[in-house]
Amino acid sequence: MVTIEKLAEILATSSKEAEKLLIEPYVDVFFQRERISPKGDGIISNNSWINQFYQEDNLIVMKKLLEEGYMGKIDLIYIDPPFFTKTKYNSKVFLYHEEGEDIIEYFAYDDTWEDGLSSYLKMLCTRLFLMKELLSNKGTIYVHLDYRTVHYVKIIMDQIFGGENFLNEIIWAYKSGGVSKRYYSRKHDNILVYTKGKNYIFNPQKEKSYNRGFKPYGFKGVKEYKDELGWYTLVNLKDVWQIDMVGRTSKERVGYDTQKPEKLLERIILTSSSEDSLVADFFAGSGTTGVVADRLNRKWIMADMGAQSSLTTVKRLVENNSTPFYIYKPNIREEKVGKLCLKRIGIEKNKGINGLHIELDRYEVDLSKINIKDKDRERINEIWTKNSLSLLDFIGIDTDYKGNSPNLRWQYYRNNKRNLDSIINIKIDEIKEGQKIFIRYVDVFGNDNFMIYKIGNDKTILNVLN
Repeated sequence: MVTIEKLAEILATSSKEAEKLLIEPYVDVFFQRERISPKGDGIISNNSWINQFYQEDNLIVMKKLLEEGYMGKIDLIYIDPPFFTKTKYNSKVFLYHEEGEDIIEYFAYDDTWEDGLSSYLKMLCTRLFLMKELLSNKGTIYVHLDYRTVHYVKIIMDQIFGGENFLNEIIWAYKSGGVSKRYYSRKHDNILVYTKGKNYIFNPQKEKSYNRGFKPYGFKGVKEYKDELGWYTLVNLKDVWQIDMVGRTSKERVGYDTQKPEKLLERIILTSSSEDSLVADFFAGSGTTGVVADRLNRKWIMADMGAQSSLTTVKRLVENNSTPFYIYKPNIREEKVGKLCLKRIGIEKNKGINGLHIELDRYEVDLSKINIKDKDRERINEIWTKNSLSLLDFIGIDTDYKGNSPNLRWQYYRNNKRNLDSIINIKIDEIKEGQKIFIRYVDVFGNDNFMIYKIGNDKTILNVLN
């Protein structure tokens, strides 16, 4: 239990931490930046906006953004932080093989707190201070919670953003499994909505309001509609939203425990941003905010520490044929868990057209360094022994690597219960001596590595870094 006095202490401590962070010199930790171009886009001018995903602590990310001039530039912030469930959450890894598929649960993030509720609220409070700095004068922040902490966070939000800027508490109601004989079934989340000031963006969305008895009213000047249930009118959206969760059979489902439905984010983004707006999510999870923002022609920034979050988000964006985006990560030259071996890489001509031909051989990985249960490790080892490439999840390739920031114009990933093809062919418009080829690969657990090759004077391909 946290008392009012303890809340005041948390606010004061968090405020000082945020102030200290703001005045401290910034040290850039992001040594890796890669651009992924799902549509195969070529060179983009320096003036063009490119969306951004950061795989790092969001405190560090927000400090970087403030240093780079994003103060007061973000029109909409949506966050879905941990709920203080005292639970460790998993991401489901699907392994495909000749006999079918296996589902392995792999650690995604930890919602346990050493010092209990106080440390949870302090974590969130410090970050909310920085989010206020990033929010524009016409901006809105949505904080997604549930019954465990919403009442505490409401008081914190009143202090940080001002009680006068409280807009709504949205109730997201849903159907899900699980009932209790000792209390009412808990089937809703709470979303606190605050604005930066009075001139905020708000585009009212419409919803169906069914007539009594589902029969037509026939009122003059009232437009009525009919569907399979009966007659209804369209009214401005209320603060209770009945939206289905991402079910087991949903096409949206990506196997991430806390994935939120696209329809939920669509309502939020359409209501509280414009097409020229910048939208941010600093607890990105499965990347739903970026996927929906991109589809609705909004610019976006997302952050999440988890490797599974990064991998899941990248694959969703690529699959949705999104606009180009950057992936930022800290230093990448630490010890790597896996290594991709090629059977062959070379330049071939087919009907007069030059092409890069790659044949994958095997994926070497030290399973003892992967944080999974022993019984799952044994099963994974069986699958890996038969086909080691089944553990590969994503490959991105830059055929004209200039150094520093590769542009992964070609992406290959597992989908529709199929593993990656072992043969890759890419058309290359121009081949020059010394031209470098960058290959990024990521396994099903989010472990990533890369290799670099160089074209020799006789169009042979030489290994530079592997």
